[in-house]
Amino acid sequence: MIRVVIVDDDFMVARIHSGYVARVPGFEVVAVAHTGADALAAVDELRPDLVLLDIYLPDMSGLDVLNALTGVDVLMISAARDVPTVREAMRGGAVHYLIKPFTAAALTERLQQYAATRKRLTAIGPEARQDDVDRLFGTLKIAAPMPKGLSAATCALVADTLREAGRDLSAAEAAELTGLSRVSVRRYLEYLCTAGQAEFRPRYGTAGRPEHRYRWLG
Repeated sequence: MIRVVIVDDDFMVARIHSGYVARVPGFEVVAVAHTGADALAAVDELRPDLVLLDIYLPDMSGLDVLNALTGVDVLMISAARDVPTVREAMRGGAVHYLIKPFTAAALTERLQQYAATRKRLTAIGPEARQDDVDRLFGTLKIAAPMPKGLSAATCALVADTLREAGRDLSAAEAAELTGLSRVSVRRYLEYLCTAGQAEFRPRYGTAGRPEHRYRWLG
C-alpha cells in the first residue's frame, strides 16, 4: 500500500483530494496537513511514500517544504502555472506537477504512473541498464508524433507492459496489468502500432467480431 500525505491550505480542497486518492487501488491517505510546518511534522512522524503538496500555504511556500523534505516523493498540486515555479518544482525533485483545478481522472492517472514506476524500480534489481532508465524517465523513443491527450510516461508504461508480456495482449489484458482503463490503454496500443513499436493481430473466435490483440515489435 502506498501511503500518502495531503497538504493543502484549503480544508475542503484537501478533503476532495483525499477522496480522490482513497478511491485509487493501492493508495491510502495517512494524514492531511494545512500548513508547511504541519506537513513537515507529518512526514517526519509517519514516513509516507508520497506527498501531494500545494504551493500556496499560509506559513511558507510549498517549494520551501519540497526542498526541506527528504526520503519521500512529492507530487506538486497547485494553481501556480508560471514557468519559474514549475521549473523550481522540477529542480526540487518533484515527481510530477498537476495544475489546479484538475479532475479525479487526471490525479488517478498520475498516481497510477507513480505506482507503476515504483513497481518497475523494484523489478529492475540492484543495477539498472540504460533501457531500464529510459523507460523509467519516460524517454521511449518513437518516431510518430504523440496525439494530444496522451502522455509519454503512460505510453512508456503500456509499451513496457506489452514488451515484458512476451506474447500478444488484448486491451483488456493490458489494462489489468497496467492498472489503467481499457479505453485509455487501447489508445496507447493503437499509437504504438502507428509508431511501428507494436502490431495489431486480430484473433477470430467461433462467433462475433474478431478480438483485437497487440504484440510488441520494439
